[in-house]
Amino acid sequence: MRRRVHPNAPNGYVDGSSPRCVGADEPPLRPRSACARRSRKLQPVGPPMGTEVLNQSDIDALLSAASAPAPIVEAPPTQIFSRSRRDRDKIEIAKYDFKRPERISKDQMRALQMLHETFARNFGASLSGNLRTIVEVSIRDASQKTYQEFVAESESPTSFNLINCSPLEGQICLELSPLVIFPIIDRLLGGSNKDLFVPRRPMTLIERRLIQRILHRAMAALTEAWAGVRKIEFALGEMESNAQLVQIVPPNEVVVVIEFEIKLMNRGGRMRLCIPYNSIEPLVEDLSAQSWFVSGKSATESDAADRIAQGLSGARLELEATLATTTISIRELRNLEVGDLIVTNRPATSPAVLGVEGKPKFLAELGQLRGNRALKVVRSVGPSERIDLGGATS
Repeated sequence: MRRRVHPNAPNGYVDGSSPRCVGADEPPLRPRSACARRSRKLQPVGPPMGTEVLNQSDIDALLSAASAPAPIVEAPPTQIFSRSRRDRDKIEIAKYDFKRPERISKDQMRALQMLHETFARNFGASLSGNLRTIVEVSIRDASQKTYQEFVAESESPTSFNLINCSPLEGQICLELSPLVIFPIIDRLLGGSNKDLFVPRRPMTLIERRLIQRILHRAMAALTEAWAGVRKIEFALGEMESNAQLVQIVPPNEVVVVIEFEIKLMNRGGRMRLCIPYNSIEPLVEDLSAQSWFVSGKSATESDAADRIAQGLSGARLELEATLATTTISIRELRNLEVGDLIVTNRPATSPAVLGVEGKPKFLAELGQLRGNRALKVVRSVGPSERIDLGGATS
């Protein structure tokens, strides 16, 4: 046995009372510190000093304040910083998303929509004649979005067609839904679209060739619609069944998406035209709604007049030349014989009247050319001009 003595203990031992024997296996005793002695002090019981206890009236006041409606706080007036002074009440403030900038103005988007409404009418008429049934093509929506959003909204599988638009740079794309493709193919092959099942698969080689014929008609209608702005030759390029495999512009590039709705008998689906902004950037200034409408109207009228004139140029008309006119009685008409002379009041040197379909149009001199009677046009006859033929006035 051995004893352990602490030098700071009152009597030299650990507990300060009496000697204690510590075995070899027992842990040594540690001295008590001042912190240990302070921690053994009793803590006061009850709320901390300075804390107020709410009575029943205070609790009722808090509950009534919580159930009362919140006071209306007027927002501070909007500050508009501009070089010119404007009336704050007449200014319309629109939100702008910097992640999706609108690079085409509303007037230009309206002009694009009007332009493609013409395309929809022409394409619908062309499809109706080819499929021998009524096909309605109309615009459902026209918006700006990123190319990534356009691809994310595409179906799979689908008919994703690239279009070359010379002389513009880049390509545009035309997506045709399977809900429209297979009814058109069924109609081309003699079907009636009754109880038609639309498969979820890519098109076969024969089906692709049939759809290409329809798309060539769409290219012709698109070229005709854009002729009012600029002469552009739209030509069909490659065809894919998955839009994720085609990237004509970067994913964050702004594109104009024109969505059409095609109705074929009891079937219907969508067709979307994607036009990158970089492709039509040289034409943006020409897409003003007013200038496009005026130029497009004059161009359309001139084209229609040229087509009418070209169509009527081959029509045959009856011409007649009148030397003179006179009047006789029925008795004189019955007594006419071979060799009798009919005298008129028209001078012999007066020109003959050349009429077109019974209406006088020219004055001509009677003559002979290569052994045949001929007329030499002298001048035209005015709309209100009256010509004396001797016996009557034309």
